[in-house]
Amino acid sequence: MNYQSSQGLQQFKNLVGIKFQLYNSLFTSLPFHRIEKTGILLSLLLTYCEDGYKRKESPEKIIDDFFDKHTTNANERERADVLFRFVQYVERQIVLFDALEDAAFKDVNDMGGAGTLKHLASEVIQTDKEKELAEKLKNYSVNLVLTAHPTQFYPGAVLGIINDLSKAVIDNNAGQINTYMQQLGKTPFLKKKKPTPYDEAISLIWYLENVFYQAAGKIVSSLKDQFPDAVSDNNPVIKMGFWPGGDRDGNPFVTSDITLKVADALRGAIIKCYYLDVRRLKRRLTFKEVDTIVADLEEKLYNNIFVPDHKADLKPSDISEPLKQIREILIYKHNSLFLNLVDNLINKVYVFGLYFARLDVRQDSSIHTKVLQAIADKEDVLPKNFGQLHDSEKIKLLTEIRNAADTGLYSDIVKDTLVTIASIKEIQKLNGSAGCDRYIISQCNSALNVWEVYGLFLLSGWKKEHLDIDIVPLFETVDDLQHAAGVMKELYANKIYKSHLKRRSNKQTIMLGFSDGTKDGGYLMANWSIYKAKEELTKISDEYGIDVVFFDGRGGPPARGGGKTHKFYASMGKNIANREIQLTVQGQTVSSNFGTVDSAQYNIEQLLHAGVSNDLFSSKEVTLQHDEEQLFQELANESYHAYSELKNHPYFMRYLNEISPLRFYSETNIASRPSKRNSSGRLEFKDLRAIPYVGSWSQLKQNVTGYYGVGKALQALDKKKKWDEIKHLYNNSLFFRTLMDNCEMAMKKCFFPLTEHFSTHPVYGEIWTMIYNEYELTLKYIFKLTGRSELMSDYPVEQLSIQMRERIVLPLSTIQQYAITRFQEIEKNLTNSPLKEVYEKLIIRSSFGIINAARNSA
Repeated sequence: MNYQSSQGLQQFKNLVGIKFQLYNSLFTSLPFHRIEKTGILLSLLLTYCEDGYKRKESPEKIIDDFFDKHTTNANERERADVLFRFVQYVERQIVLFDALEDAAFKDVNDMGGAGTLKHLASEVIQTDKEKELAEKLKNYSVNLVLTAHPTQFYPGAVLGIINDLSKAVIDNNAGQINTYMQQLGKTPFLKKKKPTPYDEAISLIWYLENVFYQAAGKIVSSLKDQFPDAVSDNNPVIKMGFWPGGDRDGNPFVTSDITLKVADALRGAIIKCYYLDVRRLKRRLTFKEVDTIVADLEEKLYNNIFVPDHKADLKPSDISEPLKQIREILIYKHNSLFLNLVDNLINKVYVFGLYFARLDVRQDSSIHTKVLQAIADKEDVLPKNFGQLHDSEKIKLLTEIRNAADTGLYSDIVKDTLVTIASIKEIQKLNGSAGCDRYIISQCNSALNVWEVYGLFLLSGWKKEHLDIDIVPLFETVDDLQHAAGVMKELYANKIYKSHLKRRSNKQTIMLGFSDGTKDGGYLMANWSIYKAKEELTKISDEYGIDVVFFDGRGGPPARGGGKTHKFYASMGKNIANREIQLTVQGQTVSSNFGTVDSAQYNIEQLLHAGVSNDLFSSKEVTLQHDEEQLFQELANESYHAYSELKNHPYFMRYLNEISPLRFYSETNIASRPSKRNSSGRLEFKDLRAIPYVGSWSQLKQNVTGYYGVGKALQALDKKKKWDEIKHLYNNSLFFRTLMDNCEMAMKKCFFPLTEHFSTHPVYGEIWTMIYNEYELTLKYIFKLTGRSELMSDYPVEQLSIQMRERIVLPLSTIQQYAITRFQEIEKNLTNSPLKEVYEKLIIRSSFGIINAARNSA
């Protein structure tokens, strides 16, 4: 352990570990029924769980024995009530722990250390690479796209309490801490109804206003101060994207009206931020000449927000030009007094424009196919037999469309698709062209899927010569990733598409999905397939003179492309395009990694540094050599074979559906989007969305998607006498080391004693044993590979955080498994017991605490 890690660990122990023990005592004053006794009983239950699992007891036995020996609760209803009180108590303990970690962030993490802007500045100056940095920053940016994926189990009110509580902890204000804890006790965690897509948008706009607005301004100002010639106004280095209200893939509640409403909310939010900043400037800029300019700007912004019919009166230059005027006057007449405040606001205007975050529109390719066929059936713009034509004939027809479709002939999805595409023009008019200039195609598996969208734009009234839209294919499954380069080659070779790209500055954005890739092919194969796809797509794009930009659909956990994200980008090497870093930031990851200005600034800086260092300081070890790639492919193939064997087991879906909380995901009311793609009653693997799939394994404490197949792959190559090559790959490839680091994180959150009673089950025993054996095999080979004897020992702060969180949540995991067992017994006996609904609620409520405690498990 190095000095910085040691120092960070000690700070974590002092500011999080010890304070948690101190503030934990405040829970006895929470406004719950018999709360003091609940706290005492819960600590007893925790001890019972730890001792019981050592004796290989089941959750059912642990809970029943606990009640028999320590309470007078004889009937099941009374026991269930106590368990609900335990759940409430633990939920709030987790909130406290989150708030303490957030408050300690600056002290635990080195804000000027490796991967920060300060570190980058020293590297650039020491290596005399100021010119190279300026060249890199002409086009390079980090683009964070906030999504409403259902991984945020905290309701908005609780997130607000965490934010306020962490500030009170930083200020050491015991009175406020106690007040917020009492507020927490009265605030419900479970939403009675699902949020609407607009609700989801408003929740994430809060982060734009309160976190990203400040953090991005600080970073860009800092960069400009250090390297004034490196950052241009044309490329603000940080960009924000937004999916709530635009992402309609599998979500029937996202309509064209919602899209327009969210675009308006984004515009209104950023203008309010500018207005508040200008009001603050007005208090400082009280000098001659500048005072009147500030007052005029304040009035213009006020009118745009609050006075009807003023919306179209504002352009970004209407804000930036007066600020530039003020800047000149301050420099030449007022000794540059408060110049930093003006510069900071100017930088924010360049970053956020009038749109705050680009609103992306996304839809599944199968919907486009259905919409086009519906139009062909009713109108002459496409032939009636359109669906039966060869792909090449369809493409020709789609590129030759001259007339718009008549939206009045349609209803439901057909009309909404056409109206949505048409309304993008309206959004661009008010928010600026960058406010909505991408259309993403989910499940894209052919060039035709891209042309379908191109044709739909023409059918919605757009003209080829004014098509200011990037059409973004999203490749997700292993098969789609392997054919992605062929799809793009077909598009690049087409003269019409080439003309379209020319209007878009010869830049093509391609999205790659980690979540569905892992669900489809397992951890190693998904990550390797994406790496190879990026290499091949970079090569084919270079051949056609196209600047390719990769947009990564990443989730929170390692299984969905999360974990140590910045290390992945630093490890891409010279064979993969590195013009921009674009990634989704989903639900839970927004609050855990970007929940405060400090954490957001730190994590954005890490991403900025990763992309810059990959070009400016990339060492030989970053780019994989041909023999290393062949070795990687072997590992991926072996891993895929092992994962497929598990996935294709006849009882695989039954195992996951019956002993995990998977079937209850839709009842959590955390998102507007349905938990599966197909609305039919029967659950098929292909219809299962990646988030509930990964989240269910996480709650089982088995985390299959984060390591399964790794052990068998390493063992297979060891048997082939290739261990020295594997060891060399680990020592010399940052990409492989990062994969293994993330694998360790997933495994650190496993706890097999929770489900060990299934090892002898007549139906599930075989699957449980397969998973457990793979875990143990992976553990053995990771220790052999790393030379360590503990998971995550290179990351002591994260290791301790996970250990503490897993201990807090152990009673909750036990309660959930107990409730699942009871629920299954009632269902099996075909009784109409009122307790069935009670246990269902207990399962759902336990999910909240378990997912929240893990921070990046869904």
